[in-house]
Amino acid sequence: MKNLWLEFKQRPLWRKICDILLVLFALAGVAIIGAWGLYQLGVTNNRGAVDKNYRYLMSVSEVKGLKDAKLTQQQIDEQWALQYGRLAALARFYPENARLMLRAAQFSDDPLVVDRMVAAAAIYMEENDSIDRLSDAIAGILTSMPQQQRGNIIPWMDGPEWPALRDAITRDTALIREAGRLTGVEPRLIVSCLIGEQIRLFNSKREMFKKYLGPVKVLSVQSQFSYGVNGIKDFTAEAVEEHLKDPTSEYYMGAAYEHLLDFETDDHVTERYNRLVDYRNHLYSYIYTGCILHQTMLQWRRAGYDISDRPDILFTLFNVGFSQSVPKPNPMAGGSHIKVGDRDYTFGAIGFDFYYSGELAEAFPFHRQRFKNAERPLTPEDVARIQQNMSDCARPERGLEYRHDSTDQASVAEQPDPFGIDHSKVVPMEHTAQ
Repeated sequence: MKNLWLEFKQRPLWRKICDILLVLFALAGVAIIGAWGLYQLGVTNNRGAVDKNYRYLMSVSEVKGLKDAKLTQQQIDEQWALQYGRLAALARFYPENARLMLRAAQFSDDPLVVDRMVAAAAIYMEENDSIDRLSDAIAGILTSMPQQQRGNIIPWMDGPEWPALRDAITRDTALIREAGRLTGVEPRLIVSCLIGEQIRLFNSKREMFKKYLGPVKVLSVQSQFSYGVNGIKDFTAEAVEEHLKDPTSEYYMGAAYEHLLDFETDDHVTERYNRLVDYRNHLYSYIYTGCILHQTMLQWRRAGYDISDRPDILFTLFNVGFSQSVPKPNPMAGGSHIKVGDRDYTFGAIGFDFYYSGELAEAFPFHRQRFKNAERPLTPEDVARIQQNMSDCARPERGLEYRHDSTDQASVAEQPDPFGIDHSKVVPMEHTAQ
């Protein structure tokens, strides 16, 4: 060994460097081959460990669900009531987990998924006995009250008209959301105004809408005294446009909105009519509605009264128009009277009923802030994209829905339907409403 060292010292520098590199490469090779051998022998495998709670985890997964159970709707409703009671008990101790579980349960069609979620979390709970006692107490109260099988608590939603209207509104979800974004208004507010107007139309011309519009589930488009699916009067639409351009107006929404309703032609009267009376694309009807709501809210806020959290008042003012929008303390909801079945409602009440009913909440959820200012002004490209939403359909003739002239029924029957409906394929409404 001593001789090797002496021999190494006597070698020239370049030879020493080569010898050192050779030794290092040899060691690296041995290390790699050794690691590969250990890997092949399985020495490095992490075999894992059996969780000490494996039996409990298995029991949670085996909690029986309702997927294959043959239960009536009443029995399923009873299960949901018990599960919500269980979450209420959990919320007294772990509100964050109860909130997450409630949200998850809403996306499931099996109420017993709550049992699994609570049981899965119970492994970490120290208050199991207390939660179980409270849950049993709530269940006892619920089971002592027989499950009632009733229709919709809101009377006007309990007939065949509402399901057909609901389906028609759902088709316009993307347009309504876009109108809400463009006008800075919660889309659910726009939908509430739409429902008030459509329910009013259905009941004022009940037989016509029941025979034609209800079965095919489309929204009614007005073309005489008021225009479009939201029944916006010509002078109201013109006022909306003026408010957008006038910085001195109490209704002014800001510079970001000034070009929202810019026209493409110099014939504003015709173009406005074509915008609103468009049975294929209702975006402009929803934009005008959003502007009316936003402008009215700003008028009242500037006068010292914030009605942004009073949807009932907003719907009422949308219905009665700018001329009757007078800011004051303690405003009262109301508007046009609408008879549905044997009950009388007001426009504001119908909009309010829908707004807080929970209907269509997935498509039109509640926003924490009902009105928002635009993040940036509209560009010419933005305005052009909005204008492209005008379809080239043949607009309904003004006053068509109010015409009672029967002197030339044959010629009228030969004309194409202004709403694009093939009446030969229409079936009675009772067969389509679910």
